[in-house]
Amino acid sequence: MEEYGLVLDYMPLGKSDDIRREPVANLLGEKFFTLLEVVAKKDVAMTMGERIYLGKELELRTKVDRIKNRIEYAQLTTSARSELKNVIKMVVMSREKEFIDFFNRCGPITIRQHQLELIPGIGKKHLAEILDEREKKQFESFADISSRIPHIQNPAELIAERVVEEMQGSRHYLFTRPPAPPHYEHHGYR
Repeated sequence: MEEYGLVLDYMPLGKSDDIRREPVANLLGEKFFTLLEVVAKKDVAMTMGERIYLGKELELRTKVDRIKNRIEYAQLTTSARSELKNVIKMVVMSREKEFIDFFNRCGPITIRQHQLELIPGIGKKHLAEILDEREKKQFESFADISSRIPHIQNPAELIAERVVEEMQGSRHYLFTRPPAPPHYEHHGYR
């Protein structure tokens, strides 16, 4: 469960296709990159990128009335999609140590593919450079990666791109949880 989320889009009058007109927002969960639709409390405004408490302590929820749904990338508003990568990058930068640990510890998926190759811009050549450099000395920051691997100038940007790819559907999930399976009703299928 997400404790905090960052606002991707806020609709004070709700969505035009909703029956109930209530203030809603698209949020990005800070821990698992979960996409959520929440109902905002009345007369409370939200701003893009704002960090909002979503946890179980209801008295601490100053802006969120309830979590309406976990949503998929395709259900985001156009505004939310345009903000998504920047907000993900903010989260990645705030959790830099975790992502540096990923670069230092990740391994192969199969005999032919490494986890790092799933990150956009990292192919076999860059993979070999990263593995050689991390064997000499563990990476300490994104700046350290950029200085030691000249072709990777913005690791946080590459991770943000990978997170967006996973949200759109992927065979392998490094940083997000796979989408929830659809609920099928039993209709007598054998």
